[in-house]
Amino acid sequence: MWSAKIREFYANYVHINKGTMRIHAKIITIFKHMKIGIVREGKIPIDKRVALIPEHAAQLKDKFKCEIVVQSSAIRAISDEEYVRHGIDLQQDLSDCDVLFGVKEVPIHDLIQSKTYFFFSHTYKQQPYNAKLLRACVERNIRLIDYELLKKNGTRVVAFGRFAGLVGAYNGLRGWAEKYGQFVLKPAHECHDMQDMFDQLKGIDWPADLRILLTGKGRVAGGAVETLKAAGIPEIAPEDVENYEGCFWSQLDVEHYYRTSDGSPFDRKALFADPSGFESDFMRYARYAKLYIAGHYYDSRAPFIFSRADAKQPDFAITYVADISCDIDGPVASTLRASTIAEPFYGYLAAEEKEVAHDHPEAIGVMAVDNLPCELPRDASLSFGSDLMEHVIPALFDGDKEHILYRATECENGVLAKDFEYLQTYIDKA
Repeated sequence: MWSAKIREFYANYVHINKGTMRIHAKIITIFKHMKIGIVREGKIPIDKRVALIPEHAAQLKDKFKCEIVVQSSAIRAISDEEYVRHGIDLQQDLSDCDVLFGVKEVPIHDLIQSKTYFFFSHTYKQQPYNAKLLRACVERNIRLIDYELLKKNGTRVVAFGRFAGLVGAYNGLRGWAEKYGQFVLKPAHECHDMQDMFDQLKGIDWPADLRILLTGKGRVAGGAVETLKAAGIPEIAPEDVENYEGCFWSQLDVEHYYRTSDGSPFDRKALFADPSGFESDFMRYARYAKLYIAGHYYDSRAPFIFSRADAKQPDFAITYVADISCDIDGPVASTLRASTIAEPFYGYLAAEEKEVAHDHPEAIGVMAVDNLPCELPRDASLSFGSDLMEHVIPALFDGDKEHILYRATECENGVLAKDFEYLQTYIDKA
């Protein structure tokens, strides 16, 4: 007979999947020496970020007495030499590692059999372009832990959203400058770091017609707010937008850009539970502003913020859109496609609902880069790695007592995890 302590141990750490008992991988981490590898980013277009900077790697090695190595990389914003200076060895073949940390999707040909991987897989929403990646993880007996699913109390603990907002707002100002020639800003990706980017905003005499609306209240919008404050542009309340003269920025929350369809009192909880009874109220502000920065989270069930029909209205005054959220053919009508760091801007001709040149005199300027944090890779990596060290890394060594890793594991032991069995048809068709 098992002792009560042993029975309690297995009750906590053993689960049943498709009739077969499997000991969860987190048990193993309690008893074995762990070797961690930091992978070289292999996705195209290239990404200069890294999950753990040298300081983090050294702290991890010292605190948890584990081994940690990093693959050499010629594109990473943090050089191999910086890791070596912090006592982290370079190693090209990571097949002897237990846990591997990347940032973006690991190319299928680089996946190593029977390892635990952390990266953004972009699969749990059944994104069609990554179905083969998830299938390969299942077939290769990989335990895939998706950063996007790592949560505590329902809130994500690691994300790059703040940096998307920081750079997105900056790129919106830069795009405006290129279209109207009123000032000049160096591209964010040519800046050494965030402070260098902020330094570009100093001393600019912002034009009176630079009247800015920002939607959202989360991490992304918070990053945009940091940039707008660094620029020294005056902030005003949404209720002052109509009558304010001169340059400003104003942050709109959901109760400003949505309203109930039947005129009943606005209820935030009702909106988030079921947005079908709501409609856009963005035009109330769009007639008084010129630059729109979209930093909101969008539910596909919710109404569009502004439609193609809205953009054709004579009183639609927006002439530039920095769409940080970048939902294609979604709530921001001018976002026809994602743009790139190399070519971040294009034009949207509302009258004909088509893309035109950025400098077309009748076009709405568009900035819709979908990998904005890549433009500040050093700062973004520092922030991301700090979050990993605080919220995620300890779970590798304490048996995942809060189940943060368990809930973010999409597949392991050659099958989809229980909460992700809905993805079986998705990968079967890949």
